[in-house]
Parts: sequence; C-alpha cells; structure tokens
Amino acid sequence: MGPEALRVAGLGEALARHGFNVIDRGNLSGPPNPSLPPVDGYRHRAEVFEWNRSVHDAVYRDLTLGHLPVLLGGDHSLGIGSISAVARYCREAGLDLRVLWLDAHADFNTRELSPSGNLHGMPLACLCGFGPRELVQLGGSTPAISPQCIRQVGIRSVDAGERSFVHEQGLEVFDMRSIDEWGVRQVMDLALADLDANTHLHVSFDVDFLDPEIAPGVGTTVPGGPSYREAQLCMEMISDTGRLGSVDIVELNPALDVRNKTATLAVDLVESLFGKSTLIRRPVVDRVLEHAGHRLSLGRGCGQTWPGIRSAKKSMKARTEGSNPRRVGNTT
Repeated sequence: MGPEALRVAGLGEALARHGFNVIDRGNLSGPPNPSLPPVDGYRHRAEVFEWNRSVHDAVYRDLTLGHLPVLLGGDHSLGIGSISAVARYCREAGLDLRVLWLDAHADFNTRELSPSGNLHGMPLACLCGFGPRELVQLGGSTPAISPQCIRQVGIRSVDAGERSFVHEQGLEVFDMRSIDEWGVRQVMDLALADLDANTHLHVSFDVDFLDPEIAPGVGTTVPGGPSYREAQLCMEMISDTGRLGSVDIVELNPALDVRNKTATLAVDLVESLFGKSTLIRRPVVDRVLEHAGHRLSLGRGCGQTWPGIRSAKKSMKARTEGSNPRRVGNTT
C-alpha cells in the first residue's frame, strides 16, 4: 500500500518537474505475509529472503544501467536487498559507499537480541554480517558493508541489548539528543563529512524518522522526532553534496495515515532530496566555510569546541567539486 500512496501523492510527477526522466518499474512480486511466530529467532525468514532477492536484482540492474534507483517500501527489511545491491555495484565500480540511515530505530538487532524476531528490526545487522546466511550473502560478499560506512540520524528507540551491540560495533549514531544539543546543521555536517567524487551516497529513509505529529502514517511511531523544517534541512543538505546515488523510502502505512498526509509530506521531502530549493543558492563550500568560521570564532569566545567543523572544512570543497551531473531518475 505504501508505494501506491506515494504514487497517488505525486512522487513521479514531482521528480519529473525537477528534470528527471522517471521510469516507474511497477511493483515487485513476492510471497504473502503468513503472520507466523518466529522460528529459530526469525519471523518469516523465507519470505523476507524472497522479497529481498527481488529487490536486490531490480536495484542492481538499474544501477548498472546508470540509473538512480528509488525503492518504495514496504518495511525496512527491504533495505537488505537494496543496500546489498548498492554495495555490490560500488565494489565493482571502485566507489566508496556511505549509507545514511534516517530512522527512529537503530535496526541493528540480531535473533539473540530481538524481542520479536522481526527482520525489519535487523536489516543493518544483516548487512554487517550478523543474520541469516542467505540474507548476509545476498550481494555476493560477506559482510555486504562495514559499520564504518553507516551514519544513523534521528535515532530515539533502541532495544536494551541492541544498544550495547551498536556500541560494540562502532556505529556512528546521531540520535535525537545529538540533534537537540547541536542542531540539525551540525549533525548533518558530521554525517556527510568526507564525501568526495568517488563516494556513492545511499539514503535509506524510514518515514518513522519524522515526528508522528507530522507523519502519523507509520506502524511504529516514536514521539520526539525531527520537525518539518528539521527534516527539510536534512534533505537539502544531502542534495547539496551532489553525491546521491540511490534511495529507499520505506515504512509508509496509508491505513494509519490521515488523508494521505504522511505520503504527501514524504513526497515533499524527497523533492528537496532531489534538489528542490526556494532560492538559487551560493555553492555549498562558500556557505559552509562562512558558517563554520562564524561558529569557530563564537566557540573560541565561549571556550567551547564544535565537533566536526574541521572535517567539514576539509570535505566541503571536495563535495562541491565532485558533484555529479543530474542522472536519470528511476522508481522501483
């Protein structure tokens, strides 16, 4: 239902207005949800694998055609298939991969840690090598990615055992406390630092990343998420890098929405992700260095440090000079 709600909200037309040639591949097919309890710690393992195999093949095919695949979900377990495909493509093309995970949840559970056995709470763990063999090996390499290439933003719901595991694996997590303390601009500077012309940026956007006051149409709402303006700034700063190479939009549930409010908001945010802007803005390097210099001088006066400004200064020029031309948009 989620993909259809995004279509009804005008996702394809919105991207076309920004100069993309949008090819809607239609819906993938897979087995139904049998609604069974966990077996050996996993719910619906066979069905999740079949869906992710289809997703992997579709995303990998479009990447090799030079397209920018946009996966419409579906729950976030589909990120196993899409990111496995992106990681495979990056290995073969000699590209560095950065995964930006926008979510209320860490999604780094294992069967030993998960209270439910739901694989949609385990996709990042599977991608990092902790999960069922068939999912871990989906993209032809085990693990598909390293925890060091992941940046999580907006996290505010983590299971007890999962919290320790995230810490042990060294994931870089910018939870809502980080946003409260530093602000979205500082958090995104850090999350996007050190991107260059050889980086493929994959954005995995779980709609429950947003505060449920503005996005009620999800199955696992968590209060205290980013506001509309905070989410817009996230998307605009990602767009400014020029490195966006693939996208997931997942966990939209129109049955829980109010007059398609959440789908409409998601389309609005994705437009910003793909370049919608109120004004014609100066190059990002000029704006960031000017802003960073102001904050550094303020920090010196207050006796404080501003984490990440140094790396932001080093990386912004590379991010700007390495911006790739607009590529063909594709909705999978």
